Amino acid sequence: MSDDCVKLTTYFGERARADGRFMADALVDIYARHGLQTSLVLRGVEGFGAKHQLRTDRLLSLSEDLPLVAVAVDDRARIDAALADMRALPRFSGLVTLERARLLTDGLDAAPPADGPTKLTVYLGRQERAGGRPAAEAVVALLHDRGIAGATVLLGVDGTAHGIRQRARFFGRNSEVPLMVIALGDGDRITAVLPELGALLARPLVTLERIQICKRDGRLLQPPRTLPGRDPSGLPIWQKVMIYASEQSRHDGHPLHRTLVRDLRRARAAGATSLRGTWGYHGDHAPHGDTFWQLRRRVPIVTTIVDTPSEIQRWFAIVDRVTSETGLVTSEMVPALQMAGGAAARHRLPLADRPS
Repeated sequence: MSDDCVKLTTYFGERARADGRFMADALVDIYARHGLQTSLVLRGVEGFGAKHQLRTDRLLSLSEDLPLVAVAVDDRARIDAALADMRALPRFSGLVTLERARLLTDGLDAAPPADGPTKLTVYLGRQERAGGRPAAEAVVALLHDRGIAGATVLLGVDGTAHGIRQRARFFGRNSEVPLMVIALGDGDRITAVLPELGALLARPLVTLERIQICKRDGRLLQPPRTLPGRDPSGLPIWQKVMIYASEQSRHDGHPLHRTLVRDLRRARAAGATSLRGTWGYHGDHAPHGDTFWQLRRRVPIVTTIVDTPSEIQRWFAIVDRVTSETGLVTSEMVPALQMAGGAAARHRLPLADRPS
């Protein structure tokens, strides 16, 4: 177990290049070179960034530069070393965030209790199996049976697992290519399910993060907490809102995630990214994904917004309206963020302290 763990997340475009090649490839090379415990690159289906250029997989002309999200997790020293190499990449650009997490690689039955609402992320191989079925589905089924509020499986296309690079290839089983299961729930329930996860998986690798659950199935529990713009030492604080829904979720007859991205872009939000999952559930719904006989997709969709606390209060009004009937909405503090580009990417990212 490591309490000095940091999650490094980079948001950028699929066609972004650095050091003469695609940035996604360059980033995972760095992760592998530093032997990071786990990392993966996720391909988005819709989103926009600082330039407010919409990218979507719906239209061929707008699908040539879909959003990508690269996630890497390890202790602070290794993440800092990887960041130094990232900053050294020519023309490196994107949005970079750092967040604190607790990393568990074994002994899940000895983990200290989680405090309050918690996000549990389980990192697995694409073809890994557990209990005679795909491991991701087995994990989701266990979480659902134990009353965890929601879980979503997100499939990576590249990354590292236990420090070794695993890349998806057209011909091959791609058995070790990483994926992650994001689960949300009460800390007591998350803590109680950890020993069962440890018994289910051959090589468990999970992280725990503190969150706030704002909405569930259209019901407002509490809006995102009002955070100060800076911590007591003066370091800036950022905030992240994540919206978990289904491809079938609708608002005014339109797909919920597309309406959300459209309305945020129209309001001039800093950016938003939607990722399509392969399996999962939220609320009391049974775990689901695509089946051969379906005419409409039933996979999960996760949309992420990152901005200053004051701006998040503005954007939550849009989120609240669009999720009036369905969806699971969470909020988290982001202690470090950088709009990376040119010299701006060369500054170190100090972690702000959580306000009392």
